[in-house]
Amino acid sequence: MTQSQETQGQETQETAGAQAGADPIDQILALLAELGGDRYGGEEVTQLAHALQCATFAQRDGASDSLVAAALLHDIGHLVNPKDEGATLRGIDAAHEKVGAAYLSRWFGPAVTAPVAQHVAAKRYLCQAEDGYFARLSEESVRSLAVQGGPFSDGEAAAFLARPYAEEAVALRRWDELAKDPEMVTPALEDFRPVLERAERAGG
Repeated sequence: MTQSQETQGQETQETAGAQAGADPIDQILALLAELGGDRYGGEEVTQLAHALQCATFAQRDGASDSLVAAALLHDIGHLVNPKDEGATLRGIDAAHEKVGAAYLSRWFGPAVTAPVAQHVAAKRYLCQAEDGYFARLSEESVRSLAVQGGPFSDGEAAAFLARPYAEEAVALRRWDELAKDPEMVTPALEDFRPVLERAERAGG
């Protein structure tokens, strides 16, 4: 990333995230629409397509509004952090899950932010706890897992399960891994506005 691109990314982050008078849902949808067109790491889908697919799987499985919102927004940390681009390829964990949860916490409560913050931990848990899960990971997920700390130990897995919203984070992680189909048809981004509005009103 060049200095001018980084500066532009920082400006985009500030504009998208810090307009005090702007409607938060408008801000979030604009951020996804404007920056979500890039490829999702080494996957065959864009960031936006991945987000829409993940949220669609959540809806199909009857998830709550808050968990659907978390599914849609779980990777927003990639978009709001200009230093995130190409981090995994450089062997760096940019902690996009923590960045994203912190960004969303100004508008949503833990029913949204906790699954977002823990969806990487959920991947590490599933790789430890579920036979065959690691083998089903995409190449990009395997690469990111290496910089994120690898599969949990038994003790780390037990500690993860004791956290609030761990079950929701595991569900989100399963949708996350499925949401990489270049042929999948989903609802439009704007169709998820009511879900985000209800999740925000619920404090979740």
